[in-house]
Order: sequence, then structure tokens, then C-alpha cells
Amino acid sequence: MSIFVFGTFFPGYNQLKDTMSSLGSSISPVSDEISLLWVLLGVLFIFFATGVKKEFSGKGVYAKYASWLIILYGFGEEIGSGLFKADRLVDGMTTSAIIHNVLGGIGITAILILPLIMQKVIHKNEMHWFHRMSKIVFITGIVTYLIFLFRFLTNVDNFFTINKGLWQRLNLLNTYIYLTTIAILMIKRQKQQVAPDP
Repeated sequence: MSIFVFGTFFPGYNQLKDTMSSLGSSISPVSDEISLLWVLLGVLFIFFATGVKKEFSGKGVYAKYASWLIILYGFGEEIGSGLFKADRLVDGMTTSAIIHNVLGGIGITAILILPLIMQKVIHKNEMHWFHRMSKIVFITGIVTYLIFLFRFLTNVDNFFTINKGLWQRLNLLNTYIYLTTIAILMIKRQKQQVAPDP
């Protein structure tokens, strides 16, 4: 929601056609605010990751893997994006933009893998619907991210390359829905643990 709000302060910014990274670029009038927001979100994701590790500690090493994947996402896609602006030159990218893209790529890759690991944390016989959801989220994440990257493979303008902002936001929505679901499951587990015996 904050991306849509900040986007209104950037004249000419198009939510469907422009990437979120351009909101944090040096030419953006909300550059500092967006960068701060991303850093704060990254810190929150890292805290969330420690909670995942603690809550599912009884599930073995896969809980640690899930935690580290979320940490990589928070550090790479959020903190990295906030600290390194995606500034472009006429003939290419700045060093900051390259670091921005590399860290973001690491973070996105980590979060794309997360549903596969969470299937090992919460088994199919425990929660069939979550297992199915994890598969859907994994496939949706891969497809939307590949479409988002497709613009680097062609110079031809078409629906997929022009609307890069759309695919990025769909990918983000997919990720946030999944992480929110995990958070809700953690809260329910906590309530079950503290519930008094009948």
C-alpha cells in the first residue's frame, strides 16, 4: 500500500509500467522515504525470521533453513534495496544499481525457495491446504519473476515487457500473502500452546 501512496508523489510514475526500485532512485522525490521504509522492512523480516526459527524449532534443520531464507530476503531485497539506489546512466547502470540488483536477486531467489522448504517444516499430513498453497505460491512466484525478467531478453515492447511493474507487484503480493499466512499459523500455534486444559 505504501508503494502506491509514495508513487503519487512521483510525477509521471506508473504503477504498472515502472519498477518499485525507481521510486528509490536518486531522481525520485520520495527517494529517502522509500529507502528508509525498505531498510525498516528488512529489519522486521529479520526479526520475523528469528520467530520462525523459534516457533518451528521442533521441526529440525528445515526450520533453520526457512529462517535463513527469510533473512536473506530481508537483507537482500529490502535492506539492500534501501541502501543501494537503482540509479541508471545513459549507457548502463551505476555501481550502486548493480549492487542493488545483485542483492535483490539473492533476496528474491531465497524467498522463491521458501515454499519448498516450508513444505518440509509443515508436512502434508499435518496441514494439507498449506502444502497445496506452498506449491501454488512457488509456481506463481517463479512465473511472475521470470516474466518480470523477460524484459532483459528482448528489446521489443509488448504487454509483458511494458508492464514490468505489474509483474513485480504480483510477485510481491504472492510473497506477502505467503509470509502473512505463516505468521497467522505461528499465532495460532502460540494460542494453542497457552490455551488452558479443559
